[in-house]
Amino acid sequence: MSKISILIADDHKIVRMGLKSLFAAEKDLVVVGEADDGDLTVRQALQLSPDIIIMDLMMPKMDGVAATAEIHAKLPKTRIVVLTSYSTSDTIAAALAAGAAGAIMKSADDSTLLTAVRSVAAGKKFISPEVKGLLAFDPPAPTLSPRQQEVLVSLAKGFNNTEIANQLGISKTVAKEHVETLLVKLDAANRTEAVAIALRKQLVKI
Repeated sequence: MSKISILIADDHKIVRMGLKSLFAAEKDLVVVGEADDGDLTVRQALQLSPDIIIMDLMMPKMDGVAATAEIHAKLPKTRIVVLTSYSTSDTIAAALAAGAAGAIMKSADDSTLLTAVRSVAAGKKFISPEVKGLLAFDPPAPTLSPRQQEVLVSLAKGFNNTEIANQLGISKTVAKEHVETLLVKLDAANRTEAVAIALRKQLVKI
């Protein structure tokens, strides 16, 4: 039986060492390479064509999302498992949208990671319960139109609907409609909560 080949991408040496030790104890897994930044991850992937890449999201030179997108485009048969300590959903969701087939938190136990690797290698998706919970509790930031972005900035500045309308050259009714749409998109109960969510997800800066 052929072994599942794995490339480990993480900028922390101790993490790479731990993962190599874990996989070395498994008869069906073999580590064929490692990388400590996103650019090297892409180059190693193109050279080695591994079955699986364990991908950290925060790495120098190129982050894990960009590396995932490039590798997925060039090596669609190589499957990517995101292994991250991110506490917000946006970057994880971006990696999944970029082509990652799995996502688990670094706090997960060894058995969860091994299950993820084998499931993804078999062509399945694997999203750990912790990641599913995170995505449900803190949904990724919505896509906003340029006008909605302008209205959101005005909200962050504390403007009321009349002030928003005057600033953007639109009617008060249209301004109100944009605000109501933003509340729905951000799943916010009111304007204050909408601004708080927007700031947390870095949709606006004040």
